[in-house]
Amino acid sequence: MRSTARMVITAWSRRTRRSRARKVGFGLFGVLAAVLLSATPAVAQELTPAEYNAALLTSLWLIVAGCLVFLMQAGFALVEAGLTRAKNIGNIMAKNLADMAVGALAFWAVGFGFAFGSDGGSLIGTDTFFLSGMSESFADGDVLATPSFFFFQVVFAATAVTIASGAMAERTKFSAYLLFSLVMSGFIYPVVVHMFWHGDGILSDLNIGDARFSDFAGSSIVHSAGGWAALMGAVFLGPRLGKYGADGSPRAIPGHNVGFVVVGVFVLWFGWFGFNAGSELAMDNWVAHCIMTTLLAGSAGVVGAGAVIWRKTRSMDVGMAGNGALAGLVSITAGTGTMTFAGAVVVGLIGGVVVVYSVMFIERRGIDDPVGAVSVHGVCGAWGTLAIGLFAKHDDAFLGRDDAGLFYGGGIDQLTVQAIGVVIVAVWVLATSAILFKVLASTVGLRVSAEEEMAGLDIAEHGSPGYGPETVSVG
Repeated sequence: MRSTARMVITAWSRRTRRSRARKVGFGLFGVLAAVLLSATPAVAQELTPAEYNAALLTSLWLIVAGCLVFLMQAGFALVEAGLTRAKNIGNIMAKNLADMAVGALAFWAVGFGFAFGSDGGSLIGTDTFFLSGMSESFADGDVLATPSFFFFQVVFAATAVTIASGAMAERTKFSAYLLFSLVMSGFIYPVVVHMFWHGDGILSDLNIGDARFSDFAGSSIVHSAGGWAALMGAVFLGPRLGKYGADGSPRAIPGHNVGFVVVGVFVLWFGWFGFNAGSELAMDNWVAHCIMTTLLAGSAGVVGAGAVIWRKTRSMDVGMAGNGALAGLVSITAGTGTMTFAGAVVVGLIGGVVVVYSVMFIERRGIDDPVGAVSVHGVCGAWGTLAIGLFAKHDDAFLGRDDAGLFYGGGIDQLTVQAIGVVIVAVWVLATSAILFKVLASTVGLRVSAEEEMAGLDIAEHGSPGYGPETVSVG
């Protein structure tokens, strides 16, 4: 087995070493045995049939979960398009398309190596570029050294990049955004992954006594990383024309299609079941647990955000309620395997409340974030990571113990460790993305001209409107 594969297994094996009483194994073996045994290839002769079938089913689960996460790109595109103006819909769709295409190529070329290659200084991987040495088979039962694992990881990378798209909407040069997407998916985000999910990074080694840092599916590793990059993008770009009055007070710039927003939220919610439950990396009984905590936290987020905005405005802001769902989902992503169902409801509900106040706070500070990406992903990602220190009941195999949360008698150490991890991720992404945006602004330019912004980026950047005029043929 390649040394890199061993490191990958080390990073993830804690998650699959739950006690025997908490595991049910692969329940599909009996049903699928006849089919799978007849199809077992010669390369698997080193394994018993049961071991090969286990590897095959693990690969199947990673691919299915990865396809669900892949679909989240469509959800992000719809939410961003719906919350912005019609004159920019083509540009928004182009950015989301580029995030997947550019991100996949960058992650294949260098990103996966930086994330999961041999450790260098507990910060970055140093080999496995272009997936060199990656096996196509399960000959040794190591699914995490095959393309199945790469596929599951690359869709996470695309998610982290796409988060920033919404905060930079309606005024960013397409060429500058492509370069940001390339660097974010190829370098900035993979280093965050290496810090924790590789197994030898500074976050995976972070502990105070028995308390060890945990972020099961990426509230900070994915969502806050994308959120802090989004914050830097919005700061360097400045607000959209007309967003603030002469006295500095913010003005509403309504989106053009609330239907897109709600459908996009449901697409994202659907994909999140793969995002969180797929991070278990095995089809066991904890998959259903993660799906349940995801469902409940997202639902509570809608209620939390809806209640706050109703109390403030005496009406239901559908866009804000949708962001409440996403806030609840982001909030539970870190602790989806650690929390009880009741804990997931509380964490999601608080996330929904937090996102409303965060959106208003950021807007009052002169930072124009058209879709609330910084609040949903950056702020709520931080909250979700901290929430483990309060509500963690079960061992997610990163924690290494049950009852780690403060409310279950785990003490303050877990909350402290989680806070340190949040700060480390924030400092890295804020610093590197600030440097990147400064370089882009000084070279290719970051923002379109005022005339192009007024006309809409569909025309200025792509040559035609996203919504074409109707034509009538006569004769």
